[in-house]
Amino acid sequence: MNETLKTTPLTAIHQELGAKMVSFAGYLMPIQYSGIREEHLAVRNNVGVFDVSHMGEFIVKGQGALDFLQQVTTNDVARLQIGQAQYSAMPNDRGGIVDDLLVYRLPEDRCAEGERAYMLVVNASNMAKDYTWLERHLSDHEVTLTDISDKTGLLAVQGPNAARVLQPLTEVDLSGMKYYTFDKGTFAGVDNVLLSATGYTGAGGFEIYADADKMPTIWEAIFEAGADHGILPVGLGARDTLRLEMGYALYGNDIDDDTSPIEAGLGWITKLKKGAFNSSEIFSKQRDEGARRRLVGFEMLDRRVPRKGYTLHDGEGRQIGVVTSGTQSPSLDKPIGMGYVEREHASPGTEIYVGVRNKQLKAQVVKPPFFKG
Repeated sequence: MNETLKTTPLTAIHQELGAKMVSFAGYLMPIQYSGIREEHLAVRNNVGVFDVSHMGEFIVKGQGALDFLQQVTTNDVARLQIGQAQYSAMPNDRGGIVDDLLVYRLPEDRCAEGERAYMLVVNASNMAKDYTWLERHLSDHEVTLTDISDKTGLLAVQGPNAARVLQPLTEVDLSGMKYYTFDKGTFAGVDNVLLSATGYTGAGGFEIYADADKMPTIWEAIFEAGADHGILPVGLGARDTLRLEMGYALYGNDIDDDTSPIEAGLGWITKLKKGAFNSSEIFSKQRDEGARRRLVGFEMLDRRVPRKGYTLHDGEGRQIGVVTSGTQSPSLDKPIGMGYVEREHASPGTEIYVGVRNKQLKAQVVKPPFFKG
């Protein structure tokens, strides 16, 4: 393996478990343990654990924290109460997306009067880019930006039995935790742990943020508590198939610096009524006039898995778009994909064709999620 790759606090454990390790976003990460299909179905039907400590965490704090985040993100941060989180996007100045992220409104017990505090959770591959982008916008606001990524570990425990496994390890009421909320408390004997319910699998579950050096202790406690439930470690391979079944966008595939949230079907996190923010005029025009292309989901009618970069065509063979994500769905046992198509071909039920070498394979546009539960 490349010795320059970063590691997480749990890398040694993954290797001891026999995980297949790969380079991902500059980190040495487990892509699978027992197999993608088995791990995928464990999360859908039971419970599985992902090490996602490679994700980035930034703290935004100060008198101007709200105004700052209103400028640099698409969603309406003013709606957040303490203990709530929201999914959002960070737009650039030309109508694209620097990154998608989560915004947590933190308790204000360590803030001076009038200050607010937030945590931003960003994609590992974009950490440096995101931090630089945010720094460029600091000068107009009374706010501090702190990167706590290297000091923070993160586990995602996902699946319908997640609460049953985790509840004995904490006094925080997990079964009563609403979607996109969080609480802080003691977990597995570790203090100051942030527990949230945001998820990226559509299977329910929780995220556990704690000091990086405490993650091995937390990991071992979770697997001891879950032993009788058949808990499994899960790699990034199944994380990708799970999110794709739900139609969730992956940065670098389905969204990037050249795609807008309106094109990507993320108009619901693009709050144009909150006031001006980066690229808001571009998004407003796209909403009024209609984006020229749309990100759609599609199911293959021919049994061939679509791959990123494959071309999409209409019935006459004309190229109308490109595949951005594709897989064989373990839950549905059929090939599914996502891609951008001209808006005239974006309606559910539309027949499209995937170009594979010299063949045109039939598919049908569907409205995600693919997996209905």
